[in-house]
Amino acid sequence: MQRRFVPAICLMLLAALAQPLFSATKRVLVYTRNYTPDGEGYVHDNLADSVVAIRKMGAEHGFEVEHSDDPAIFTSPKLKSFSVIVFASTNNEAFANDAQRAAFQAYIRGGGGFVGIHSATGSEREWEWYWKMIGGSFDYHPPFQKFTVRVADASHPATKGLPSSFEWEDEFYFQKHMNPGVKPLLVADPAQLKDSKRAERPANPFGNAVPLSWYHVFEGGRVYYIALGHKKESYQNPLLLQQILGGIEWAMGRDR
Repeated sequence: MQRRFVPAICLMLLAALAQPLFSATKRVLVYTRNYTPDGEGYVHDNLADSVVAIRKMGAEHGFEVEHSDDPAIFTSPKLKSFSVIVFASTNNEAFANDAQRAAFQAYIRGGGGFVGIHSATGSEREWEWYWKMIGGSFDYHPPFQKFTVRVADASHPATKGLPSSFEWEDEFYFQKHMNPGVKPLLVADPAQLKDSKRAERPANPFGNAVPLSWYHVFEGGRVYYIALGHKKESYQNPLLLQQILGGIEWAMGRDR
C-alpha cells in the first residue's frame, strides 16, 4: 500500500510544479484620479487620450490594460494581478485613506512596477515616501513653451533610438524634494526658458541639467517617470508614446 501511495504523491508534486507560478499575461492598471477636498484641483484634459494610447500599446505589445480612477482598487485583492501601475496625469490626492496608501506601498515593496506620467509628481504632495518613490514633488512650471530636450541615457528601453536631442512644446516641470538617487533619462537646461520665477526655482541636485524623465529601483519596485505629456495631442506623437511604452515594459521587467 505504501509503494502505491508514494508514486501518487510524486505525480501530484510534478503536476503542481508544471503549473506557472504567475500568469504569463501581463496586466497594467492605468490610474487617473484627480481630487482635492475643496474640488479646486486642476484636472488635465489628456486623461482619456492617455488611456486610449496605453490600451493601444497593450493590444500591440501583449499586455492587458485596465483603467480606474477609484482609489478603492488599492485595497482590492486584484491589485496583486497588475505588473505595472501607471499614474497618468494624476493630481493632488491619489488615495482616500491611509489603508490605500499602505496597500500601494506594499505593492511597490513587493516588486511591483510603477510609471508616472506628467502631473503624477503633483499627487500626494504631503507624503514624503511618495516623493522619494516617484523621484520628486511638483513645484511649478513656467508658461507653456518650446524647449530643447537632451537624452542623457540612450541605453534605457524608454530612450533607445531617440535622437540625441529634440525640440518639444510642453510644461517644463520643476520638482522639489528631488531624490538624488534617480537616474536621469531626459534633461534640459533651464537657461533657455522664458520664466519670471527663475529666482524661486527649487534646488536641483543635478545642476543645470534638470531631469524631465528618470528611472530607479525603489524599495524593490521598478519606477519610471516622464514629466512631458501635458497636451492631449501628445498622446498621438510617436516620440512620447515610445518613451511611455519603454517605461511600462521596463517597469514590468521586459528589458529589451
